[in-house]
Order: sequence, then structure tokens, then C-alpha cells
Amino acid sequence: MSLSQSRRPLYEVKANLFKGLAHPVRIRLLELLSDTEELTVSALQAEIELEASHLSQHLSVLRRHHLVISERRGSHVFYRLADPRIRELLAVARALLLTLLSQDTDLLSAAQGLPEIRGADG
Repeated sequence: MSLSQSRRPLYEVKANLFKGLAHPVRIRLLELLSDTEELTVSALQAEIELEASHLSQHLSVLRRHHLVISERRGSHVFYRLADPRIRELLAVARALLLTLLSQDTDLLSAAQGLPEIRGADG
């Protein structure tokens, strides 16, 4: 018997949140939704350029992990972030990534500046 969401350890619940983020298309969808109040599925599809069935699967994962909320109005389905802090999470992740990439570049530049290692015969 599995534990309910409220009885599972926080680190497990947190890992599931990150599973919802664990695809580039889903990150891009969240970034698009971060830039505006809400978007229709057709607007998201135009931006992502993904088949409707694939887009629907990604949106379903985001809903299941409580990252987005959907609302049907007439013949359109609108999506928005489930919590404004998701926008902050994406911003922090981007800042961290940029820092890590700059450190890697610094390390690479430093390593390229090291003297050559002579081979056993040299």
C-alpha cells in the first residue's frame, strides 16, 4: 500500500516535483506561461511546434505534478501556472545554471592554460 501524498517524506514529494520538471519541453512550457497570465493550448502549440498529442502529454504531466492549472472556456482550454513561485523557481534555476556554466568555462580556460604533460618518452 502506497503512502498518501501527505504522509510521504518531503524529499520524496520534492523528487516528484522535479520529475514534473524533468523534460525540456515542460520547462519551455512553464517559461512561456511565466511570461503571461495564461495561454491557450493552441497558443502553446504554436510556440512549441509540437504535435498536439505530445503537447497534451506534457501538459498532463505538468497538471499531475500541480505545476499548471487548466480551465476550459467554450472551445478553448487555457493554462496558467499553478503558483507564482514556479516563476521564481525557474528564475533561480536559470541563475544557478548560468553560474555553473560560467564556472565550467573558467575551469576549461584554466585547464587549457596548464603546461603540457610530457609523455613517458619525452
